[in-house]
Amino acid sequence: MEDAGRDPTVFTAHSLPSDPRLLATVTNAYLGTRVYHDTLHVSGVYNGASGETHRAILPSPLNVQLEAPAGAGEQLINTFALDTNTGSFLHTLEGPSFRVSQRICAHRVLPHVLTFSVAITRLAARSWPITVRLRSAFSPESPDLDLHLGPDFQGARYLYGHTLTAEQPGGAQQEVHMLWTPVPPALTLGEGEENGTWEFLTVVAGSQAETQACLAEALQLQVRGTLYTTHAQAWAQLWADCGLDVDGPLPLRQALRGALYYLLSALPQPGTPGYVCHGLSPGGLSNGSREECYWGHVFWDQDLWMFPNILMFHPEAARALLQYRIRTLSGALDNARKLGYQGAKFAWESASSGLEVCPEAIYGTQEIHINGAVVLAFQLYYHMTQDLQLFQEAGGWDVVSAVAEFWCSRVEWSPEEEKYHLKGVMPPDEYHSGVNNSVYTNVLVQNSLRFAAALAQDLGRPVPNQWLEVADKIKVPFDPKLNFHPEFDGYQPGEWTQSSFKFLFPPVPDVGLCAHPGCPFPTEQSLPKPPPYQQHLPLLPQERR
Repeated sequence: MEDAGRDPTVFTAHSLPSDPRLLATVTNAYLGTRVYHDTLHVSGVYNGASGETHRAILPSPLNVQLEAPAGAGEQLINTFALDTNTGSFLHTLEGPSFRVSQRICAHRVLPHVLTFSVAITRLAARSWPITVRLRSAFSPESPDLDLHLGPDFQGARYLYGHTLTAEQPGGAQQEVHMLWTPVPPALTLGEGEENGTWEFLTVVAGSQAETQACLAEALQLQVRGTLYTTHAQAWAQLWADCGLDVDGPLPLRQALRGALYYLLSALPQPGTPGYVCHGLSPGGLSNGSREECYWGHVFWDQDLWMFPNILMFHPEAARALLQYRIRTLSGALDNARKLGYQGAKFAWESASSGLEVCPEAIYGTQEIHINGAVVLAFQLYYHMTQDLQLFQEAGGWDVVSAVAEFWCSRVEWSPEEEKYHLKGVMPPDEYHSGVNNSVYTNVLVQNSLRFAAALAQDLGRPVPNQWLEVADKIKVPFDPKLNFHPEFDGYQPGEWTQSSFKFLFPPVPDVGLCAHPGCPFPTEQSLPKPPPYQQHLPLLPQERR
């Protein structure tokens, strides 16, 4: 994207990136797609069993591109813009005598609705027709869904079906229903007309009746001429409540705005009734097909990295994220049981059920620090909101106590050191697996257990003695000679580590880390194999590395 002057809110370019993975995305709390991409995803709709689980591909009717008017004979300027103020992607073709604009949105107020519109404006005193071609490659097929065409409804085409493979044996295959306005091969601004606008709708839901009702609601706004304005006004209100800017260089302000935009676009409008959260994946709802962006799975990014920001700006959505963990607790209980432990072990990567769906078993088995991240999210929410109802009646206590039970069953007592050990884990530093007593993991164990005990007292529940005993006696490695915490038992200063590990301690209370020159902060250049999310580190100030 080129320099947008001093406005960090609109990202513009005169050409699209050659890598389609870098195309702008339009997303709301239920639907997501990349512009000019043949795929859209539906929140919570996955295909494939266990480690094969991924977001199901639904063919996208929005994959429509403008082509220059036939015989225009004019030099045209192409402009592409992502306007975060209105949650809209714009493509404009402009010449001396006309301007054609395409706008693509995931509707902010109607989360089951995606829209795109085309507007033609005459700029010169000429009267002949202006025809714009629309190139669409839509095909009603999917590698993940058994799809069928049904009867049209109120001028819209109808496609319905279900996923091919359930996430777990005996599970239900998820239904998908879609209505969309057919796109003609061309649009014409008639002779003598000064401007014209055409709107096209795509509506997706879990049943035919719901899809029809959502389409009817969108058509009512369209007839009133308020379909887009309701969307834009909702974004304006959201930014007024949740916006953040800083004094600083434009790239920093753009990075901040872009990150907030993608985070907020995945959340419901405040006050939305009946919102059910299916979790947030680091790649967003527009990504997550097979072999893409963690396959749309939910893991610690949601609880540790995204949640604190959402809690600050949108507590209602933060509560919904916690409800996702509550809803998938049964899967976490099953994960622990399969590993031979009590309590709950939240999946390193989860989808709809909460069962482990990570394609590589070692991460699901060893990166148990995700349990601490989940509880930390509940802890932050409790301290900020004092929402006792979530913990007393809505399942929050069940999550916190089940994680405490898991920690107590997972540790082993060492008579030699008179400490509890946590063996065979992988810390956030994924270059080291099967280590004992990861500092980060064990500190989270302490934090989880102490919060569980304090919460039990607040709720008038008994506190098992073992919780605080394990919290007080779990080993947190420390080298008094070098005056620092080695990352785990046997760690040698200077070993390669993932630099993301260095950023994890500030969110956890009561952790005193001692820096040591033998445990340097690596750079991308010094790392032999940067992890996937290492690419985001340039957004952080250099001195934080």
